[in-house]
Amino acid sequence: MFKNETAAELTVRGRLTVFLLLGAGFMLSVDFSILNVALPQLGAGVGLELSALPWVVTAFALPAAGLTLLFGRIADLFGRRRMFLIGIGLLAVSSVLGGLATNPAMLLTARVLQGSATAIATPAALSLLVTSFRDEKLRARVLGLNGALMSGGFTVGALVGGTLVGMLSWRSAFLINVPVAVLILVATPFVVRAGRTQGEVKLDVPGAVAVTLGLLAFVFGATSRNPFALAGGLALLVVFWVIERRAEAPLAAVSILSRPTVKWGNVAGLTVFSMEPAAIYLMTLYLQDVLHFAPMTTGLVFGVPGLASVAAGILAGRFIGRYGSRRVLAVGMLVQAGCTAPLVLLGTGNGWLAVLIPALFLGFFGHVTAIVSFMVTATSALPDSEQGLATGLATLTQQIGITVGVPILAAAAATQAGLLGGIHLALALDVLVTVTAVVFIWTGLRPRSSASSDSNISGSADTLLAA
Repeated sequence: MFKNETAAELTVRGRLTVFLLLGAGFMLSVDFSILNVALPQLGAGVGLELSALPWVVTAFALPAAGLTLLFGRIADLFGRRRMFLIGIGLLAVSSVLGGLATNPAMLLTARVLQGSATAIATPAALSLLVTSFRDEKLRARVLGLNGALMSGGFTVGALVGGTLVGMLSWRSAFLINVPVAVLILVATPFVVRAGRTQGEVKLDVPGAVAVTLGLLAFVFGATSRNPFALAGGLALLVVFWVIERRAEAPLAAVSILSRPTVKWGNVAGLTVFSMEPAAIYLMTLYLQDVLHFAPMTTGLVFGVPGLASVAAGILAGRFIGRYGSRRVLAVGMLVQAGCTAPLVLLGTGNGWLAVLIPALFLGFFGHVTAIVSFMVTATSALPDSEQGLATGLATLTQQIGITVGVPILAAAAATQAGLLGGIHLALALDVLVTVTAVVFIWTGLRPRSSASSDSNISGSADTLLAA
């Protein structure tokens, strides 16, 4: 997978580190969506009313997005490997609690703890990946693969969840995490180096409070369609921006967003990570509640885009090396939007699968290609001193995108009287948002003579991904 010149750095321990950390990130991504196809059975199993089912998603989403930046910084200060292990351990405990849940309170508590575990472990795992590999070529490929696996995990979660629910029960969708988490806990101390903590740096408490409350309020507002929470969340995020501009030791040096590659790369990441997983969620509702497919059948349908993610993960680097990350990013996003557009016409007959399945495959190929391009764009055109921060911002973008996309499009769908009409409206909004974002991103990333140094670095990164 990697070029010969990186072979000396990619030791046996390095390969094990990549496998373990990417595997953990993939598991955490799967965990977000594995229950989507099981919501009706899960609600019936614990006595949760149909109207309250969205809280199963929201209970995970709130801490997963709201706490990511805070715990990412805590990992920098107190040890990334330590926080990674804490997150994986919490995931194991919360998964046991969810698998044994007998009432709504136990279930929702488990989901909150799972979301918190994701917020703790995900940024720590990505930071460990970045700091484990100094070689820029190797780092770029690993970051691209990480992004592809995160998005692929959302789809695989639907596949695995549907299969488990069909063969066993909804409890197995929780309990499958436990042996994997235990294996990671046992192997990590022997495989992943602890690294050094930044104990001399103080935690930016005002910034941490502002961004955490702001993200929590924003996600809650998007999920519950509460305009006051949305407005309050946005206001707190503005306060966070002001604090970070003046802080001596900021939680996130927001000045890095003045770099076009970082700014527009993260806009692209936010778009692709919010719109496609939300479309997958809407297709879950379509397959089960409109076509009345069983969870296992629904999961098998989502195996198709899972195959596309593998192909795109292999080919995206070659595309970027040949055509450049800006062009590949735009084309990937347009393919994602273009394949979502015909789904606006879906009807109530099974014959529409002839439209749905090819659209899922091609759309997810474009989606994952765009993800790899986003990671390269947002992290490569930078000096080494800014790599860690750029990677942290990319992690936050991914987590927020996956978290807010589903509730926003679900809220749009809920404005219509019928489910199918709501799905049509939400998918049309998906296409509009993606295409609009492409226009701004293409313009924002256009080559500038005054930024030749950045362009040279970006061009070098694109070349490194060729072959």
